[in-house]
Order: sequence, then structure tokens, then C-alpha cells
Amino acid sequence: MPKPVNFAVVGLGMGQHHCKAIARARGARLVAVCDTDEERLLPVAKEYACKAYTSYAAMLKDPEIDVVSVVTESACHATMGIQAARAGKHLVMEKPVDITPGRIQRLERAVAAAGVKCACIFQSRMDACNIAIKQAVNAGKLGKLIGLHGSLPWYRGPDYFAGIHGTWRATWAIDGGGSLMNQGIHTLDLLIFFGGAVESVCGFHDVHNHNIEAEDQAVGCLRYANGALGTLFTTTCCVPEGPQVIYGYGSKGSFRTVANRLDLYAMGSEKDRARMLERFGRDAAATDDAIARDPMAVGTDGHLMIIEDLVRAIRENRAPVIPLSTARHAVEVVCALYKSGRTGKAVRVATDGR
Repeated sequence: MPKPVNFAVVGLGMGQHHCKAIARARGARLVAVCDTDEERLLPVAKEYACKAYTSYAAMLKDPEIDVVSVVTESACHATMGIQAARAGKHLVMEKPVDITPGRIQRLERAVAAAGVKCACIFQSRMDACNIAIKQAVNAGKLGKLIGLHGSLPWYRGPDYFAGIHGTWRATWAIDGGGSLMNQGIHTLDLLIFFGGAVESVCGFHDVHNHNIEAEDQAVGCLRYANGALGTLFTTTCCVPEGPQVIYGYGSKGSFRTVANRLDLYAMGSEKDRARMLERFGRDAAATDDAIARDPMAVGTDGHLMIIEDLVRAIRENRAPVIPLSTARHAVEVVCALYKSGRTGKAVRVATDGR
């Protein structure tokens, strides 16, 4: 049996989900956690019987640690990832990898120079239904892609943006934005996963019903590099909240998912359609959209698969299933949408890190 790959987690808000996933992952072991708030840190360290650090620099000197999961405030991600890479640690980066493409590219260079692996968290890509749709699209069952649209009608109450761990949220300098950068980036990433790169955008964003700096609603139009058109809307204002919906259609068929379950599948043969709806239809299993109301309700299965894949990638010396270069494009699109909202003009999506 190969020895386990030893993980540490920095940032114990959403980082607690990383801890749960690492504890369950084959080939992984949680050996340390880090947070400046001892009231969060010490109970988690006790729960997992691992080392507790209040100093990130001190944790990086720990020779027992092989991988660092970075789950801190978004604008800190790249800097902390670069520090870990230079210390010889492999990485798991929570979404968004950082809040500007340029910062992410600097992280990419540091990872390459250090010769370490870096896996990124877009857990919806690991969902079996989404993988099956991706495979069908790649196999040509949708035909020529014509339209691909996403919506995320969620709600976040005032408490989410308050307190010692909430005031950074929906700020431009630290969160990089609001409902689009923080919550909607998962929906956008799925559109990219299914439809490919986005070439240009136009959009609007504003604050409607929260006392926050960045937007609580954003809408955008997307032109994909393959010529398809799409739309995206995200909000944290919707009462009652609803599930994420993805709707795609092409010259040969269409599909629609609601909370990562198939609501419509009209691609391929009749046998294909029946099999997909039987496996992934909304009646196939209960749908839990509690995360629409509570960010801490997120499941850990996608995280677990990403962590197990990173363990194998380290052992096999290959790229992780969701590498930095792939995760960067969602941030490129978000930043372009924000620029469009500020200027009132369509914006080409920059892919050079500027």
C-alpha cells in the first residue's frame, strides 16, 4: 500500500467541507488545519485529531504536509497558493482561484516552476449527470450548439454578509464581486464545461436589496467561441429561492437540468433518452437544493472526487482533472461581464491575464 498523501486546510469556513472530504478520501490523510480564529480552529483540529496552526507561514514549514487546500477569502487565494507552491506543497484551490486572471496566471507560473500539482474546486463538473451530458455533447448528440443558458435564483440574508467572517463578502477588493463571482461562478463554469470557451459578453450588475458593495444581481449575454449564444443571471435576492437551471439546445436536440438533475433530455436515440432520464431525471432521486438557502449545506462528494483525483495525479505524475488553466477561464468571463456593466459596452473576453 502506498503511503497516504498528507493534506492541510487553511481557512475553516467552507474549508470544513474540505476537511470532511479529505477525511473520507482514499489515499488522503488530514494532518493539519490553519485559521486565525481559534474558536473555529481548535474544535476542527480536535474533531480530526490533527495539528492546529494560527500561522500560515509556520504551517508551510511542516515537512509532514504534502498538499495545502486554500479556502480563505478569494483575493488571498493566489498569494497563498504561490507561497505553498514555493514551499514544495501541492495545492487544492477553492473557487474562484482568485479574483483576476492576472493573479491566477502568476499562480500558474509558480506551480509550474515548483513542479507541484494544483487541483481546482468546481465540484459540479464531477456530478455524474453533468459528465454524461458533457459526453453526449462531445459525441455530437446535441448537434451544432445554438444556445446555452444558466440561471441561479438564490437568496442570502443579511447575516451572511455580517460578523467577523462575513464582511469581506460582496466586496470588490476581497470577494472580487457579489452574486456572480461568489455564487454564480459555479453556474458559469458549467456553461463553459458544456459549451466551451466564451469569446465576448455584455452585461449589467447592481445592488438591489442588500446593504453590500458589490452586486446582488447580475445578468449577462454570452457569445461562445463556437458561435452559440447564451445568457446568465445570478442573484442573492430571490425569495423564495430556486434551484440552478441550465438549458442547452442545438441542431439535433436539447437538454435542461434543474439542480443538477435532468428535467429534459431530448438527444440521441429513444433508448438514450429513456436511459438518461431513468438515471438522472428529477424522479430518479430526491433533489436537495438546500445550498440555495445555506452555503454550508454544500455536499462533499464533488470535493472528495477532486481530492482523490489529485492523490492519483501526484502518484501518477499527471495533471489533475480540473487544472488551473481550465478554472481561470470562468474568472476571465466574470471580469469581462463586470467591465461590460461598468462601461455599457460589449467586451471581448481577455485570455492573456490582463
